[in-house]
Amino acid sequence: MNKVIQFSITQEDSVYTASGINAPIVTDGATFEDLQKNIKEAVSLYLEEMQTSDVKEFINTPAIIANFDLTLQAYA
Repeated sequence: MNKVIQFSITQEDSVYTASGINAPIVTDGATFEDLQKNIKEAVSLYLEEMQTSDVKEFINTPAIIANFDLTLQAYA
């Protein structure tokens, strides 16, 4: 069975924030690249806390999808 952890990603005050939609995971980063690295670390920590039987489902077919909506700033 495929398990997917989805994130809602926002940018505010030069900080990207990722909030798990279907998992209790929240992290942030100064750049989008930092955020991607922090998401991977946060998911890893989350999986470490899960019960062994639940983690096996993730290990068999891991997948992470990040959904994000970027709004372009209006430039004068």
